[in-house]
Parts: sequence; structure tokens; C-alpha cells
Amino acid sequence: MGVCGVGKSTVARALAERCESGFVEADDYHPPENVEAMRNGVPLTDAMRWGWLDGVAAAALAARKRHGGPVFLACSGLKKSYRDRLRRSLGPIAIIDLQADKGLLAHRMRQRRGHFMSPRLLDSQIAAFEPPDPDAEGAISINAAEPVEEIVRKALAGLRAGVLAAEVPTEETRTATVTRRKTQ
Repeated sequence: MGVCGVGKSTVARALAERCESGFVEADDYHPPENVEAMRNGVPLTDAMRWGWLDGVAAAALAARKRHGGPVFLACSGLKKSYRDRLRRSLGPIAIIDLQADKGLLAHRMRQRRGHFMSPRLLDSQIAAFEPPDPDAEGAISINAAEPVEEIVRKALAGLRAGVLAAEVPTEETRTATVTRRKTQ
């Protein structure tokens, strides 16, 4: 979770690969009018986000069913109300709150190619961001300037220590699951 350019997709994809779990890229579920607005530097309103968040939740539920376990979702979740909307469909969620300074975010945004999100939206995303409460929302905050492998290591350690610990595979349970699948 976090503002544009913080590394949500890279980290969520890496976590899903490490855990052999599902991955959902929330950007894939924006309707064309949202994509066009963001491409033109127009911030999305809450009204523009509700249907998108419902589509993201439906995709995450489908991925959870397909994979039979946790799903890593790359989604901004800028406001508590957005995260609450996802929780209404998904149940409890663990949040990996990626944090970075504006200079790093702006640099990453300028380096991205082929993404619809205009770098001009960075300020509006920072202004809209409501940091999650670590206790109330089960959030794990990690410095997004660290190498991806270190972020993944910290995220997994935090997830295993949190309320959703039983759903996050450890190396031992993943190996046991793979072994069971091979012998069946």
C-alpha cells in the first residue's frame, strides 16, 4: 500500500512469488475513464474509486479461491475508507505500508515507462494519504528505499508475527505443501 511510485507492484509481486501465492495488480481494474483522468493528471475522486475498489476486491477473492491461500494485492489504499471498503469484501487484511520521501517517489515516477499514472499526481496522492494505524489496521511500515529483497524479508517477518500469521507460508510449510502435492 502507498502512494504512486512507492513500489507496491514490485513488492507485492515479489511476495507472491516467494510465497507461491496469488497476486492482484489493482491498476488492472481501473475503468477507462479513471485511466484517462490519471493520464491527464486529474486526481480521482472517492466516487471514481468505489467501483474500482469493488472490482479489485472481487479479483482478490477470485485469486484467493484459485490459489487456496493468501493473495498479495498491489493497491494504493490511500484512505482508511478505501481500506475499509476492501475489508468489507475481503475480511481482515494485513497492510504493508511502503514509505518513501517525495524525492525518491518523484525520481521513480520519472523513470517509469508505459504506465498511465502522471507524475503530476504525486502531490495529490501525498495529500490524500491517510497513514494506517499499525495496531487498528494491522499495518507493517517499511522503508521503500531499501532493496526489494530486504523489503520482502521484513514484510514476511512482520506478517508472520501479526494477526494473519497462520495464512503466510513459512519456508517449512511451503516445502511441505510442495512435497505433499508431488506425492499425491
